[in-house]
Amino acid sequence: MSLRRPVRPKATEPTTETKAPAEPGRRNNGLGAAGISVTVAGVLVNGLAYVVPVLAARRLDPADLGALAAALGLVAIAGVPGLGLQLAVAVHHARHGSSDTRRLTAITAAVCAGALIAATPLLVTALDLPVEMPALLAVTTAAIVLSSRSLGELQGGQRFVRLAIGMAVLAAGRYGGVIAGLLLGAGPTGALAAGALTAALAPPVLARLAREPGRQTDVPRLAVAQIVAGCGATLAMLVVSYADLLLARQLLPPSDAGAYSVGTVLSKGALWAPQVAAVLALPRLARGDRRSRTVALAVTGGCGLVLVLASALAGGLAFRLAGGPDYDHLGRYAPLFAAVGALYAVTFVLLNDRLAAGARWAAAPLWVGMAGLVAVTATLRPHTVPGLLLAALGTAVVVTAIMAMAARRPARAPGASPTNPPRASPPGGGGRSRPPDRADDPRPPGPAAPPA
Repeated sequence: MSLRRPVRPKATEPTTETKAPAEPGRRNNGLGAAGISVTVAGVLVNGLAYVVPVLAARRLDPADLGALAAALGLVAIAGVPGLGLQLAVAVHHARHGSSDTRRLTAITAAVCAGALIAATPLLVTALDLPVEMPALLAVTTAAIVLSSRSLGELQGGQRFVRLAIGMAVLAAGRYGGVIAGLLLGAGPTGALAAGALTAALAPPVLARLAREPGRQTDVPRLAVAQIVAGCGATLAMLVVSYADLLLARQLLPPSDAGAYSVGTVLSKGALWAPQVAAVLALPRLARGDRRSRTVALAVTGGCGLVLVLASALAGGLAFRLAGGPDYDHLGRYAPLFAAVGALYAVTFVLLNDRLAAGARWAAAPLWVGMAGLVAVTATLRPHTVPGLLLAALGTAVVVTAIMAMAARRPARAPGASPTNPPRASPPGGGGRSRPPDRADDPRPPGPAAPPA
């Protein structure tokens, strides 16, 4: 009798543990380096944005300062579709891999710039702006939207170090020219012209930075509805986080409104300080990685808790740093302002998770919360800082609770089925994503795609 052992046939199907080979010339950056890079880039972006109004206040007379502030506000509003585009491209890239989104990007940029040009008569009359200023703003806005596509590709591909470089390049282009124009005494129009010129240099640089060899041809195209969903979510984030500040201008006496605006500096600090966690988690959220959402929520909530406790211990110092010694007496309200920002930071992580999962009307709780805040303040009409602050804090608590309950329900978009799952790739080494998997990949289906 033969005692030979049977020979097992070699497996021909790939296993879930198979790792994709690293591309030549590419290095995977760890999450630590990625987090530090994105954090430093965020500080640079916010720092340059802060330098512009500070420098303008010292270089321009009040009329020109008001015109420049209004112009920069218009760019921020008109650039919201660019942020939505970046979010949609990042989610789409993380789930399906690189695809050709140049046409949709060009259309989005043309719509944003064209809206500013079409509104020139209204803007010149209502805001008392020079007639050539809307055209300059249109150039800057178009450059921002075109750059957002490259930033979304980098974020979705988990190339976070390059993402940080791209953020710095766009910030330098967007604000560097304006700062140079103010330093040279060019006035608001000249400064915006210099800013439009430097901003126009950013898109080709970022496109080269985000270029990937071997673009696949069988990747689903990014749909307009996905961009619209990203724009709606981005707009909801901005509106709900600034609603109480706008209400303060209407409901409070001028001195209290100024004090409230100083307090919102603490809210914005608690809101944006932990956003690096959401940036790093978004590509993995698009693949249904529940652990990444847990980690992002833990980091964001922990950071907010630390800031609230710090505000409770040194509230007077926080107000003194934000607005000067005249606001030192408002230190007892510092923890409440910080809590508002911390709650919305958690809300925005949950909102990104819902968008990445393809949920419809993901931003609806934010719009409902804003409408509730307006209704409550219109009924009660608080005329003091603590009265309005309590209404804002209550709104933040309710919105966060609703988003948390909505996040417990899985989102499933049309087009996803167990037999035709979205083509998701597992996360790479933190610095870069792997190529999309083959259609016969034996792994379980990934998350549903956003509604198209």
